[in-house]
Amino acid sequence: MVLPVVKYGHPVLKQKGARIEKITPAIHSLIENMIETMRDARGVGLAAQQVAQALQLTVLDVSNVEDRPSTLKINGQTVEIKDFMPMVLVNPEIKPVNDPVSGPEGCLSFPEIYADITRPESVEVRALDQKGHWLEFTAGGLLGRAIQHEADHLNGIHSSF
Repeated sequence: MVLPVVKYGHPVLKQKGARIEKITPAIHSLIENMIETMRDARGVGLAAQQVAQALQLTVLDVSNVEDRPSTLKINGQTVEIKDFMPMVLVNPEIKPVNDPVSGPEGCLSFPEIYADITRPESVEVRALDQKGHWLEFTAGGLLGRAIQHEADHLNGIHSSF
């Protein structure tokens, strides 16, 4: 089911998301609905706050973006991005790896607005997946930028927009 995406000014966008302690059927349903909503809106990421749920949950899918490359490494080995999309991150922990670089970003909660945002080029990520298994990887390019953007939402930050 496609969910309504809340827009700038909605109070939930300023709330830090609660940690998810257990992957319940309700969380599974929310994940599926968020993926459908993200794809319907032609986005590459969607945080739970953007669908009025203050939770530490985000979904991402950069597999159809060809003009802004992404990198994904697991255990130091480069892997095929499409094999891991859509990506679900529950309670993500993010650590910058490289120096910041400026790049364009948009946001489904700020329709039609784009800005150059400075962020680290790559990040190390540790999070649970939709099955409750730990994921650890390094993401760069568009995927790294999208993860950082969504993590800002999860922490009630508006990504400098």
